[in-house]
Formats: sequence, C-alpha cells, structure tokens
Amino acid sequence: MKIGIAGAGAFGTALGIVLALDGKEIQLWTRNPDAAREMSRTRSNPKLPGVALPEKITISVELEPLFACDTILIAIPAQTLPAFLKPYADRLEGKTLVACCKGIDLERMTGPASTIRDLAPGAVPAMLTGPSFAGDIARGLPTALTLACADDELGVMLQTVLSTTSLRIYRTTDTIGAELGGALKNVMAIASGVAIGAKLGESARAALITRGFPEMQRLALALGAQPDTLSGLSGLGDLVLTCTSDQSRNYRYGLALGSGTDFDRNTTVEGAATARAVRQLAEELDIDMPICTVVADLTENKTDVATALNTLLSRPLKEE
Repeated sequence: MKIGIAGAGAFGTALGIVLALDGKEIQLWTRNPDAAREMSRTRSNPKLPGVALPEKITISVELEPLFACDTILIAIPAQTLPAFLKPYADRLEGKTLVACCKGIDLERMTGPASTIRDLAPGAVPAMLTGPSFAGDIARGLPTALTLACADDELGVMLQTVLSTTSLRIYRTTDTIGAELGGALKNVMAIASGVAIGAKLGESARAALITRGFPEMQRLALALGAQPDTLSGLSGLGDLVLTCTSDQSRNYRYGLALGSGTDFDRNTTVEGAATARAVRQLAEELDIDMPICTVVADLTENKTDVATALNTLLSRPLKEE
C-alpha cells in the first residue's frame, strides 16, 4: 500500500519517515522543486536535522503520483488547504483525505476535516491530530494521536495502517471535536507564551491553561462536538504539550509577543489566524471567549500586552 503525503514540511516528512520505517511506501509531495531535489539528493530534510529519509520515501513536485494514492495525508497549513483542494476536487474523488493540519479557515470558518468535506465532496475526510512534535515522531519517540473519521469502519482501517511501534493511534468518529481541539489549543499556546514572555510566572500560565480549556469546550460543543472529545488527546493532551514547550511555534510566538522581541514572520503560526476566526465565531454565537478574544486582539496590534492582561484580570469574580 502506498500512502501519499501532501506537504514536505517537518510534520509531513516526520509522518513519512515513521510510516516508511514501518514498511509503507510513501509518496511525499512538495510544491518546491529546489526542496524536492535537495531532499532526494541528501535524503534528509533540513527541518529535521540528523534524521535520514528512508528509501521507501519518494519525493516529487508532480501531483500525479500523489493522486495515484488512495489515502493521502494532507500536511499543509490550514489557511492554504482550500487552495489545494479547490482545483483538484475531481481528482480527489473517492480518495481518503486525512487532514494533519490544525486551524480554522478564516474565510469558511471551518476546521480542516470540514473544509475537505465541503470543497472535495467526493472524498472521504478524516483528521489526524493530538499532542505531537515532528522531531519526536521522526526520531521514533513514543507518540499517541487521535484519528477522527465519521465512517468508523474506515477509521478502523486507517488506525491499523497509520499505527507503528512508536506511533499509537486512537480513533473517534467525532471529526468536529478533533479538529476544534487541535485548532483551539494553538490559541491557548500563544496566551501561555505571552504569560511567560511577560514574566508573569508559571502560576499564571497554569491559570491560563486551566481557564482556557473551558473556552475550548464551550465553542466545540456549540459547533456540534461530542462532550468527551476535548478531554482526550486531540484537546487536553495537545493543549498541555503546546502550552508548555518551546518546540511549539505558537508558544514561541506568544513568548515573543509577551517579551516584546522579534519573531520570524516566515514561521507558520496557525493560532494567530485561528484566534481571529474564534473571535468572530464567539461574537456570532454569543459565547464568552475572553482569552481567545485577547489573543486575537494582540495578534492584530489592537491592544498591548499590559492592557490585554488587565482585561483578563479585571473580569468579574465568579464561581468556578
């Protein structure tokens, strides 16, 4: 069985590595010809230093080999997902498309699995998400993820195919909960980074994580998620990881905001766009999302760190 992977960034490549080492044939697609040539020549990805690409990984800029695969993992940024799907909806007919990105599309206000369902209606959408860093996966360190697929029979097949000795896959049929858990935790990671960057201390970060989790649940439930999904790997597990490690791009972005230092704008920070989408959804649905709203305002320079923190700390006292 050959598995296609769209996106040769750190995460897509890491998934390719762990699956290839498990014996799977991998077709890895990148839109960058220079990157494809260099990865093929060196059998490495500079985003994963010290990790060799197994021979079972084939790298290409051509889409035909990718579309020849029945199962395609999509590891491109959530905000660029529609641009990938729209032109090729007919070619993706009958394919199983597993979203491996996290975020809420600013135009459609949908998570990755829902975006696939809407823009490639002939394909079967699924979601792979949970607490994971590309470097850990690529190096074979133990990692547990959630595979969400509304078709449970297909979910069982994907769970079997994508599980390896180091990558343990749990499954759910709740694609809404899985995609929202993965998206919303990035916003909380930015908030946690701001707290540490502003030297508010570990206790403040713990408070943000704890109060941020109910925000995530409120929005997810309002949008149709199952109550227990966010308490699992795709929600709470991913939240804890990304709010406490500087391997998280969203957390590092928050650190820069909190400390007033520069951040590499070429680095993808899904949580910034997600925060703005959440702010809009919260307004439309009349849901109280104070942390997400403050993060959205910070990312758009509509407020500063001191004012944002004062906004949160001056909220009315209430029962927990």
